[in-house]
Amino acid sequence: MVIGILTVQFRLHGCRSLKEKRHRLSGLRQKYGRLTHFAVCESGSQDDHRFGEWSFVAVGSDAGFVTRVLSSLESELEQDVDAEIIDISVDIDD
Repeated sequence: MVIGILTVQFRLHGCRSLKEKRHRLSGLRQKYGRLTHFAVCESGSQDDHRFGEWSFVAVGSDAGFVTRVLSSLESELEQDVDAEIIDISVDIDD
């Protein structure tokens, strides 16, 4: 089994509250949390309305598959998110 973790850190320009932050980033869980090979969670900066950190975990039997899935997700996030992406890290454990 291969486990891949994509961790994304965001800066939310103009965000004034945690409620607004949750609203702006809630689509991540709704969109990607429904996919069968992903688990999604807010993994850091939960109490800071200016920043967010989300982790996306993909599991599969093939490292190439997991790498492709996370790469595709990274490209989608760069287009879909209402925030500036300030850091992205990928860790593949096979």
